[in-house]
Amino acid sequence: MLYQLSEEHLAVQQAAREFAQQQLLPGVVERDNTMTYPTEQVRGMADLGFLGMMVDPAYNGGGMDTLSYVLAVEELSKVDNSCSVIVSVNNSLVCSGLEKYGNEAQKQKYLPKLASGEWIGAFCLSEPEAGSDATSQRTTAVDMGDHYILNGTKNWITNGGSSSVHLVMAQTDADKGHKGINCLIVEASWEGVTIGAKEDKLGIRSSDTTTIMYNDVRVPKENRIGEDGFGFTFAMKVLSGGRIGIAAQALGIAAGALELATNYAKEREAFGKPIAQHQAIAFKLADMATEVEAARLLVYQAAQAKDRGLNYDTLSSMAKLYASKVAMTQTVEAVQIHGGYGFVKEYHVERLMRDAKITQIYEGTSEVQKIVLSRALLKGELYPPMAMTSHVEHA
Repeated sequence: MLYQLSEEHLAVQQAAREFAQQQLLPGVVERDNTMTYPTEQVRGMADLGFLGMMVDPAYNGGGMDTLSYVLAVEELSKVDNSCSVIVSVNNSLVCSGLEKYGNEAQKQKYLPKLASGEWIGAFCLSEPEAGSDATSQRTTAVDMGDHYILNGTKNWITNGGSSSVHLVMAQTDADKGHKGINCLIVEASWEGVTIGAKEDKLGIRSSDTTTIMYNDVRVPKENRIGEDGFGFTFAMKVLSGGRIGIAAQALGIAAGALELATNYAKEREAFGKPIAQHQAIAFKLADMATEVEAARLLVYQAAQAKDRGLNYDTLSSMAKLYASKVAMTQTVEAVQIHGGYGFVKEYHVERLMRDAKITQIYEGTSEVQKIVLSRALLKGELYPPMAMTSHVEHA
């Protein structure tokens, strides 16, 4: 696969890079230390259109393609993954899910505010007893005719405390198993919605991760997305696109670590010359650069498959599996290259190492991706037409 970015893609990439370096980098260490939500930075990303990049302009969105979104997430993730995950969830899971599967009334009511950043969205699937096994939903939505009564607890919810709109997966008919699950649009301000304390996390520490409790919340029937029982299918389809966003985040972490390590190796001297001129370090950088570029090809290919309307399920799983692995290995190597300085916060690589780990966990663990890919391989479905294309043309 060959890729060549268009002028529009390059403009998005440059805008995201400049914002990350000028607006995210100052204060990123302090926000991480104090777990401070990046309110001003989120407002800045909204002003640039990063919170609704792929949404149709009719709903206040940017109307951009998936590759543009990936380029923005990659650049933001080189600096501040607490901010990039806010962009990822709002774009990939909430806005994309609503735009593709919501009805016109739902889109008119919610998408303009979400795409503009006036509101932030949250995707509520995980529960204390339902992580990788998303079919085991304990949250219930009792059908009362014209509305549902929602009860349950969701945890590990990104944007949990800062969001105005939740997409909540809930079991309506337990006898039907996963076919009895629905997705409901819930407003955070409604009676019975309680937001738990912010989680004290290893990485992405300034992002807003909480538990959300629903206690007899009255949800109008018109806030159900799709037909009765569509919720689990909705979640799986949306997560497939969401994995491209997390793969882009992992790519950004790895690429950011490589940039920091390269710059440090050219400046730091040992035994009379820059450490980059020592073969032990130079070979590390060569391996890092190769793995980062391999991850980039996978991520961009998944994005382009989605833009072309091709089946991108396995490609997004591959991209997330590999890019998250590369993010971990590259950040560990970057810390090693920095030596003792890599172990202190002001040099940034230790934060990237901590941030990298979550990319192997959320929106489908690496183990789940291997299940998806191995099943597809055994069925002969691993390589869709896009993956077999040797050359990709761009407008």
